[in-house]
Amino acid sequence: MSTTAKPVIGISVGDINGIGPEVIIKTFSDHRLLEHCTPVIFGSAKLLNFYRKAVGDAHFNYQAVKDFSRIGPKQINLIHCWEEEVVINPGQLSEAGGKYAVKSLLMAADALKAGHIQGLVTAPIHKKNVQGDDFRYTGHTPFLKDVDGAKDVLMILYQDNLRVALVTEHLPIKDVPQSITKEIILSKLNLLNQSLRRDFGIDKPKIAVLGLNPHAGDEGLIGDEEEKIIIPAIKEAKNKMMVFGPFSADAFFARASYTKFDAVLAMYHDQGLVPFKTIAGGGGVNYSAGLSFVRTSPDHGTAFDIAGKNEADSTSFTTAVFECIDIINRRRDYEDRTKNPLRKITAEVLRNVVDERIEE
Repeated sequence: MSTTAKPVIGISVGDINGIGPEVIIKTFSDHRLLEHCTPVIFGSAKLLNFYRKAVGDAHFNYQAVKDFSRIGPKQINLIHCWEEEVVINPGQLSEAGGKYAVKSLLMAADALKAGHIQGLVTAPIHKKNVQGDDFRYTGHTPFLKDVDGAKDVLMILYQDNLRVALVTEHLPIKDVPQSITKEIILSKLNLLNQSLRRDFGIDKPKIAVLGLNPHAGDEGLIGDEEEKIIIPAIKEAKNKMMVFGPFSADAFFARASYTKFDAVLAMYHDQGLVPFKTIAGGGGVNYSAGLSFVRTSPDHGTAFDIAGKNEADSTSFTTAVFECIDIINRRRDYEDRTKNPLRKITAEVLRNVVDERIEE
């Protein structure tokens, strides 16, 4: 594929009884997206037709294709992942909902490995009903790590310039402290720094690290993880990147300190995602850093309570598609500049000229 070609973006449908199919249809009803990517939906015609009727006036049309050689660059493409009749019950947690979500995801993963698609946007799954012989993971991120054979991955949620990454993801709170090690923090910091530069185009990123305990341990009075693990990790990381902390999580977000940094590394799921989702207000994107391919998703779940009612807001999913495209393009630009240092120098000179003119 040439560096100017539109990326081919795979779309997994998620739980067939959730809002995934609806937000997919609403997103791609805006045909302007076809100017920026070639979408390939992994699902079934019956599923799309069912939810297209529920959405009503959506301008959503697609072409079913048997293989990737027949993909149309100016249309929405559908790859059939199953042929059998499947009962669709919007809003219901069922075995079928998880089974066919996994079928869609597995076929999309095969397409990634084969190089047929350059990026993947995943609609929400329900973590309980996808469990089975083909899928024994706590979510998309660990599954895609194994698909890619990656040494480590990093979950980043972001909206605009607010980026929150996690050291641990879907773990019970009781298991978090023993899962926090110096080595893991350093691995996540390296992934975050690399991703900010490669995927987000930030040459010299500034990263904030949160403490594990209230008040970041209060110098050992409230837990010693900061003194024994987190601070030594930050000190070592400073040799390679601009990293600061540990900060007390409550004051850090309450005082909007995150605006002074390019990203924040939180120790556990709710520490980072409760403030993120409060600030982002439903428009955020989930990104899996550290993979050889690009994967994004909306920052919401299956929302069974509104599934099939034409009430789902597609903003987060639409943003996830655009971000998948943008990250692919930024990666291409980063790799081009890495291979051609002169291009990087020229870009930096131009930025300096623009900055000087703005100051004048």
